[in-house]
Amino acid sequence: MSGLLSESTLNNSAPEIPIEFVSEDEMALIDFALAAACSSIPPIRSPFTFQRHARSIQSISVLAKRSLSGLTVPDLRIREWCEKQMEFVLLRAKRKTTTAMKVGSARHTKLEEEVVKKVKVRVKSREDTWALKLLNFMIGANQLLFEGLTRELPVIGFAEGVWMVGVIDEIRMPATEIERNPILVDTKTRVRDTLPAEPQRRNGRLQLMCYKHMWDNLVADNFPFNHFFDFFTLNPHSILSEEIREKAADSGFLAETLDDLVRLYRNTWSMLPPANDQLLLRVALSSGKGNEKPVYTPEEERWKCRFCQFASICPVNNDPDKTPSPTHQLQ
Repeated sequence: MSGLLSESTLNNSAPEIPIEFVSEDEMALIDFALAAACSSIPPIRSPFTFQRHARSIQSISVLAKRSLSGLTVPDLRIREWCEKQMEFVLLRAKRKTTTAMKVGSARHTKLEEEVVKKVKVRVKSREDTWALKLLNFMIGANQLLFEGLTRELPVIGFAEGVWMVGVIDEIRMPATEIERNPILVDTKTRVRDTLPAEPQRRNGRLQLMCYKHMWDNLVADNFPFNHFFDFFTLNPHSILSEEIREKAADSGFLAETLDDLVRLYRNTWSMLPPANDQLLLRVALSSGKGNEKPVYTPEEERWKCRFCQFASICPVNNDPDKTPSPTHQLQ
């Protein structure tokens, strides 16, 4: 297995920021799971509504325990969007990756690369995998404190009796000297140049509120580390791989075991203030600005060419390799 090491690229004149290690597989898992945790914080409506949501999140947490991955904020967000969809995801299979999801992922990667550089790191055990998450958080937290901005920050927390994991899109320190509480930012990518519908905006707000809830709990040192090891069946005294120990030392963190990193993780949170009450939900239009090279219609849809007024001059019809296959044409 391999992970990724991230280095700050924001300010060359600033003090050198410790490296961040990110495992791509873990990040995908983290981002997916935290959606379920967000929806566990229900709106204040009625005792019946609260009990219904409580039962739902309890059943989800049981399934999360089986996978030893914890709940993710994306999982909670999915449950708020459609509880039955979340049930299908947990009981049957992963969600299919849609075009919109790919566009959003590419957008997040591009934003992250503006402030960090990733380097591959080997992980040899489950303890190494979790160590990588903890180390990436500490590196990102240092970047936030020194440079005022970090992105794709992994967080692991315990709230309302449930272990939750997630990745915060962006955290920035306020521009004013008076305000010192970091602002949590969530970026949503839109293919259409229209504002999201209210259910979509509500879904995004829910995710941000969940992250703030996690953030403030961790700042208050609500992290039962003994329970953490038991829940995820981890050996706190497991010696980390040599590569991770070296990278941690290069980043300013001396750790031999997973227990060492968990203690450093808690210490890092003690240096951070609670999150700002003002949360930012940012909607970004995907890259369709007109600068990209246009692509031909997919081969399986080349029957459209028969009805196009530009078919006679279109290069796709002059290229034998791109000529629509008769089996794909409309009969």
